[in-house]
Amino acid sequence: MDKSTGGFSEAGLRKIRDVLTRHVDSGRIPGVVALIGRGEQTHVEAIGTMRHDGGAPMSRDTIFRMASTSKPVTMAASMALLDDCRLRLDDPVDPWLPELADRQVLKRIDGPIDDTEPARRPITVRDLLTSTFGLGIDLTAVGSPIFNAIFENGVFSQGAVPLPDQDEWMRRLGTLPLMRQPGEHWQYHLSHDVLGVLVSRVTGRPFETFLRERVLDPLGMKDTAFHVPADKIDRLPPSYAPDPQTGAFTVWDEAKTGQYSAPPAFQAGGGGLVSTVDDYHAYFRMLLGHGMHGTERILSRPAVELMTTNRLTPEQEAARSTLARNAVNVSFGQGQQGGWGFGMAVRTYRGDYAPLGQFGWDGGTGTSAYADPENGITGILLTQVGLTTAAPAQLIHDFWTTVYQAVDA
Repeated sequence: MDKSTGGFSEAGLRKIRDVLTRHVDSGRIPGVVALIGRGEQTHVEAIGTMRHDGGAPMSRDTIFRMASTSKPVTMAASMALLDDCRLRLDDPVDPWLPELADRQVLKRIDGPIDDTEPARRPITVRDLLTSTFGLGIDLTAVGSPIFNAIFENGVFSQGAVPLPDQDEWMRRLGTLPLMRQPGEHWQYHLSHDVLGVLVSRVTGRPFETFLRERVLDPLGMKDTAFHVPADKIDRLPPSYAPDPQTGAFTVWDEAKTGQYSAPPAFQAGGGGLVSTVDDYHAYFRMLLGHGMHGTERILSRPAVELMTTNRLTPEQEAARSTLARNAVNVSFGQGQQGGWGFGMAVRTYRGDYAPLGQFGWDGGTGTSAYADPENGITGILLTQVGLTTAAPAQLIHDFWTTVYQAVDA
């Protein structure tokens, strides 16, 4: 191993920088911060500017809205409760989440929301951890009454409108029927927001308080939170959602006046975190270390193994993979790893340069974080451009293509 590059070739590192620079020079990506790590070595690139029209340069400590890349980190709070035996995998959630008791389930996913039948069994902790509790952002149901009702009831946590507090959010969620029977079908996103409420109610504390105590603070993730305080707000760029037709930059969320400038009423585990490349590197290194951070244990080895290996049945995995392949015009290639653990994708087939077993996830605001046990590497790529056009997804794809070329055995 070339110690000077930590197992990455010098030519490979130059190629990573050249490809990232090409994306910034294209005018479609104002700036990017990327980190790759292997063992004790890290390599960071910060290219471009915070705003599309110039301004302060990107830096290693720039703070980004993580969107769905929040999921792998927020999941750790639930795993800590499993480790503590305060939750069990097959506990019904009714005692803590009575809003989800006695569920009704749609007879047809595209049918009227009052055409239902009783759920065959209660929703369990396992159903929430695997994203199979019966509700989610299901692209096969776009335009259906239940899909519309999810947005009309204001329970989708990645929108531009702030959410109510967690009790009101759960009340609204409880007015909806399930789309599928509990445990039957993988569906995206909503389970992670429910898990945040579950953690809060089991512990009797705000979700972020417990997450910080058990995960963020022990790992030194000082810039990871559900909002950016005033003394750090200058490190947060605006978030752009480019026009899908023209690519013109449209501000989705400003920094000083935006939704991340003050503590939110609802701490959304599905996509509410802000963070930095170094904070996420610490977290994914802990996962590669089977739950250890230096000499301190953050999560048990079996908890990490559950998170980072496929938890879906063959039927669930096939449905998820089919959805990703058929929604390529929406996802631009994201989500085609095959498997899903707890809070993150897990590669169960080799469809690109990454090997089997790689785990992590991407975010709709232009974020990507994965770890690879086979090669012992972590990679984090963060930009301020949302996935309303192909550009940030193509950037993420090219980043990982060059990372794997740079691995020097």
